[in-house]
Amino acid sequence: MEKSPLVKKITIWLYGLFAAAVVSVFLLFFLISAGALGFMPSFEELENPHSNLATEVFAADEVLLGNFFQENRSRVEYEEISPNVINALVSTEDIRFYDHSGIDARGLARVLFRTILLQEESSGGGSTITQQLAKLLFHDPARSKWERGIQKLKEWVIAVKLERSYTKDEILGMYLNKAPFIYDAYGIKSAAATFFSTYPDSLTVEESAVLVGMLKNPSLFNPVRRPELTQGRRNVVLHQMMKARHLTRAEYDSLKQLPLGLEFKRSDHIGGLAPYFREYLRTTLTARQPVRENYASWQNQKFLEDSVEWNKNPLFGWVNKNLKADGSKYDIYRDGLKIYTTIDSELQLNAEKAVQMHLAEDLQPKFFKEKGDAPAPLLPNISPRSNTTRLLTGPCNKQIAIESFGRKICRKTPSAWSSMSRYPCRYSPTRAILTP
Repeated sequence: MEKSPLVKKITIWLYGLFAAAVVSVFLLFFLISAGALGFMPSFEELENPHSNLATEVFAADEVLLGNFFQENRSRVEYEEISPNVINALVSTEDIRFYDHSGIDARGLARVLFRTILLQEESSGGGSTITQQLAKLLFHDPARSKWERGIQKLKEWVIAVKLERSYTKDEILGMYLNKAPFIYDAYGIKSAAATFFSTYPDSLTVEESAVLVGMLKNPSLFNPVRRPELTQGRRNVVLHQMMKARHLTRAEYDSLKQLPLGLEFKRSDHIGGLAPYFREYLRTTLTARQPVRENYASWQNQKFLEDSVEWNKNPLFGWVNKNLKADGSKYDIYRDGLKIYTTIDSELQLNAEKAVQMHLAEDLQPKFFKEKGDAPAPLLPNISPRSNTTRLLTGPCNKQIAIESFGRKICRKTPSAWSSMSRYPCRYSPTRAILTP
């Protein structure tokens, strides 16, 4: 039976609308990819995404003394992350992560039907781990729903490009290194140290579930302030792991009964071993080239001493003397340097305990009793063979080596150390060997 002219017109109009919609969507994503609708990362930025990394200061026995940071983040490789974390993350955030190329069509369909049409608040989100990584790497918080909508479209494009540039394991590693937590913890390494005093490769199933559960809303699922709510969220993650067959029913039933088991320790610039040492190290590395006009009239001696240090000590003003490959200066708060020192962490810990005990049990009681002053303890400890500083309990120190993330800058060399006294120390120039 031949269709009526009206039906033909309607059919043509529908096909035309459909074709126009397809062309419009194609044109929209082309414009987004070309950067016509706002910032889009270049190929170089996709290949080398920037993250603020903390500078780490190590003792001679490779114990971490402390960090300098704007964001307390230290990068770890995928192989250094426990499989428990990977299983928890994929099971909870993106169950089809290994099957899609950045955009999960089934997830988007679920969001469209259940969240938008049926108004179900618990139907889950449609963003893949790759899209979340794109947001963390290249987008700041949106100021309006319209801006967030444009960001979403850009994240789709960036996610596809990331999938073309990186393996699935690399994407997971990048995401876990970039993810923000709370209490100045950024990335899985800092989070593991802050909440469980451990390393990423040693996280148990239940610990991994806590950290992955926090990613949904770190402030809400705060294990320190809201342990019951966080435990419930952890159990949701464990249930998702059971659904993904990473846990048996018996394991799930057992693990969900466990307490959070926190070993909370917040990192800061003051805590940790050798704080005087690290502060001297910071001021030495970041010192600027001495200019007489920047010193007061009575600081002529200080100017002369700083000038000698600038010329003879490679580490005095190191960040202002050495440039990165792009010609910019190093930033100890963002560039992830690794600094190796001659401090012995065990001796340092014992020395600090001895000073604390001496002050608390001897000097302080005498001060309160006599209202007088008492000399500070002398705790020098010099290695007879290398003549290097082994410990430091006052405002004196010695540091040796710096290593940039990805390439070595300096290596450790012995150095002289001046005798410790209760007064500020003078330092002999430290030798360092710069290597490519």
